Amino acid sequence: MTEPNLNSSDNGVHDREVQQIFGESGVLSASIQGYRPREAQIEMAKAIAFAIENQKTLLAEAGTGTGKTFAYLIPALLWGGKVIVSTGTKNLQDQLYLRDIPTIKKVLKAPVSVALLKGRANYLCHFHLERTLQNGRLTSREDVGYLRDISRFIKTTSSGDKAELARVPETAAVWNLVTSTKDTCMGSECQYYQDCFVMKARKEAQQADVVVVNHHLFFADLALKDTGIAELLPSANTVIFDEAHQLPETATLFFGESISTSQILELCRDSLAEGLSHARDGAEWAKIVTPVERAARDLRLCFAQDSIRMSLQQIAPSSPFFPALETLKDSLGDLIGVLEKQAERAETIEQCRVRAVDLQTRLDDWRELDPNAKESKGKPECVLWVEAYSTSLQLNKTPLSIAPIFNKQREGVPRTWIFASATMAVKNDFSHYVSQMGLWDEPARTWPSPFNYQEQGILYVPDGMPQPNSREYTDAVVDAALPVIEAAGGRTFVLCTTNKAVKHCAERLKDEFTKRDLNFPLFVQGDAGRTELLDRFRASGNGVLIGSQSFWEGVDVRGEALSLVVIDKLPFAPPDDPVLAARIEAMEKKGLNGFVHHQLPEAIINLKQGAGRLIRDETDRGVLMICDPRLISKPYGKRIWQSLPAFARSRELPVILSFFAELEKARTAKLSQV
Repeated sequence: MTEPNLNSSDNGVHDREVQQIFGESGVLSASIQGYRPREAQIEMAKAIAFAIENQKTLLAEAGTGTGKTFAYLIPALLWGGKVIVSTGTKNLQDQLYLRDIPTIKKVLKAPVSVALLKGRANYLCHFHLERTLQNGRLTSREDVGYLRDISRFIKTTSSGDKAELARVPETAAVWNLVTSTKDTCMGSECQYYQDCFVMKARKEAQQADVVVVNHHLFFADLALKDTGIAELLPSANTVIFDEAHQLPETATLFFGESISTSQILELCRDSLAEGLSHARDGAEWAKIVTPVERAARDLRLCFAQDSIRMSLQQIAPSSPFFPALETLKDSLGDLIGVLEKQAERAETIEQCRVRAVDLQTRLDDWRELDPNAKESKGKPECVLWVEAYSTSLQLNKTPLSIAPIFNKQREGVPRTWIFASATMAVKNDFSHYVSQMGLWDEPARTWPSPFNYQEQGILYVPDGMPQPNSREYTDAVVDAALPVIEAAGGRTFVLCTTNKAVKHCAERLKDEFTKRDLNFPLFVQGDAGRTELLDRFRASGNGVLIGSQSFWEGVDVRGEALSLVVIDKLPFAPPDDPVLAARIEAMEKKGLNGFVHHQLPEAIINLKQGAGRLIRDETDRGVLMICDPRLISKPYGKRIWQSLPAFARSRELPVILSFFAELEKARTAKLSQV
């Protein structure tokens, strides 16, 4: 018997059914307004059905407009058994759960049960809400109002999901006081255990056929065993990662370890409150807690700047950091001694003791590993580094590669693993992604976008730009972009690689719009939440939005509201990033080139995401303007633009201006016919 060809989807049992569902006279065409069959979508759905049927792994890259969500959901709902779908963000998670899956269930009359599972910080905690109401520790009037809203909400909600209470912003500080963490959850000891929203969500997920999670939750659980996935994974037949290009970064975040001074300050706050409530006579609580707080703050003050990232090797041996770290450990040890003596007086004091011991263990574990040892006690190679924020310091231990850890998670029970994204390959070459995730020898397929990029858009690289590291570079970007923004009638995204550039572009454009009397509303990342900014941008019809990393992906603006995407620089990671530096060093020891094998493919995948914002529909038209001259002047530039959608290309401003003049003419003609 010959082996089935995994790179072909023509030998699947379900091919005919896929064709019937997605084809011309299929159920989707009949039921969904505006649905049109797409060859790439049908082929992708067949390949996924084949992987599900044979319990295989598949890397599936599908260009924008392929309709990959339906291509993986339909086979999964029909034949996937118990399915976990993991997506990039909570917004996408809600979209799958509230919109896409209900649509498919209805159209296919599929009798599957579906559950949504988020991290515990998304669910109200009865116990912590009650404590906060009793303590009255809120300082601002705003928080008092929010707390009133939350205590009303808990009486009516069945899920306890804070996303349902839009009136209280997701970023409101009061949420931290009314939700639990792994450290502060009482578990089955809690008087509200039967009503617990976290437990309820996990139970529903256990019983459901399809569970929708996000990558953060998935990997937090594999690392911390605290989200219910560990209980779900053994029974899952199919695991699907949408936005799979984000996995290397997310997994790195969770397979690493970190401890911050703010966690220590929270422990101090809680120990003082619980000690005074339940064991006032047991110790001089303020005297015990104050030295720990001081030591945590002193550790932060060892670094002058507001934001800094340094590897342990970069910290001078004479730095006050090392003695300050020892002082913190000693004072934390004294606090643990007192908590141990008083723990039996209240469950909440015992909880503080457990947290304190855990923090001390992690502080002890955070130490220099032998740089010559391949592995330390069977653990993967790690880099130790610190990151200073304005008020806290974080100590991080990050694995150099997540491949061995992730592969370990995939061992055992045979199941289907689907990795789907619009951007995993570099010019159809998956080797960078494969080596990051450890998916060697697994089949990988690419389905091109159905859009006609040659007709729909132009890639414009302006002439005469200075080098990206020059001081006047951001000003040159604004100068080059202004005539194009004006020709486009606003309708622009300006995507920057740094927050500093966002700020500078915003100041310059604001001045220039005033000077030139251009009435384009300006939306700047940080002025409001991402969703609100996008809604306002869409509604304005002629806005200019300036953002950094969070606007490069997962943003969908169709139609005329977006006709121009300006990218300031090729998105190379900053070379002083301690994790990147350590990875490059490790690669170069193996004889690989860190730039060619890591930095360049990373930048290309990132750039493909940014470029993907422009054309979202068959009728969209526009210009992708990449200002970085390295795209033309460097030998690697060709590899970059060949990985981008196949736009027409130009370096001539007049060509771009006449493209927008034509667009305007067509728009005016269309309006006159209405």
